[in-house]
Amino acid sequence: MFRSRLRRRGGTAVALLAAASLMVTLSGCGVDPLTPQEAREEVGSDDKPGGEGRRVDCAKAKCIALTFDAGPGKDTPKLLDILKEEQVPATFFLLGSKHVDRYPKVVKRMADEGHEVANHTWTHRILTDLDAAEVREELERTQDAVERITGRKPTLMRPPQGRTDDTVSEVSKELGLAQILWSITAKDYSTDDSALIEQRVLDQAHGDGIILLHDIYDGTVPAVPPIIDELKRRGFTFVTVPELLAPGKAEPGTVYRPEKD
Repeated sequence: MFRSRLRRRGGTAVALLAAASLMVTLSGCGVDPLTPQEAREEVGSDDKPGGEGRRVDCAKAKCIALTFDAGPGKDTPKLLDILKEEQVPATFFLLGSKHVDRYPKVVKRMADEGHEVANHTWTHRILTDLDAAEVREELERTQDAVERITGRKPTLMRPPQGRTDDTVSEVSKELGLAQILWSITAKDYSTDDSALIEQRVLDQAHGDGIILLHDIYDGTVPAVPPIIDELKRRGFTFVTVPELLAPGKAEPGTVYRPEKD
């Protein structure tokens, strides 16, 4: 069944993405990450970096960040409709090849509607398997593509499978990209069951959490409304990743990952 879903999406790159994602692990990170709380504590609450015009103070509110990887895809416009109706901001880590270049109007809409547009490489190659020049190409091509559409280069990236090392960190710093990992995953690459995706997210939800979903899989977007409704009922405030770190500011090259409760 899983293979047939990949064939329906037709695209070797997406098939490779899904297969690689089966081995997702946070232990692959070779660099010490900072938590959102540590990022906030690096500057005082009255300091200006990252703090001006904040919508919410995540040192006081129970914040959670909804993030989507590997899009945009055919279901992303529907997802944007849902987020707009629910008044929920999200962070989108976009693939370049066959995604950003295929759906430029969707990328522009993300930016125009206040979501954070971020980088998930050009072709989803595992960055720790590459040399510095190859890492740079994977990230820089997506940087340039997003800038052409939105007028702004991303400041955040998510390495495929969460795998990073000193070389990836150095290139990310050079390109002005902080590295954002996650603490909550529904493993939605492995199921089309929206109820199961919803339950997996809700079972793991915690303050300062970063939720990882993929808006390219059939079961994911239908799971988003009940996830939002239940987390709002539990008192969570949805924020973008930069809002989660404020008044701290995501520093280029640095790895950020929440601690689970």
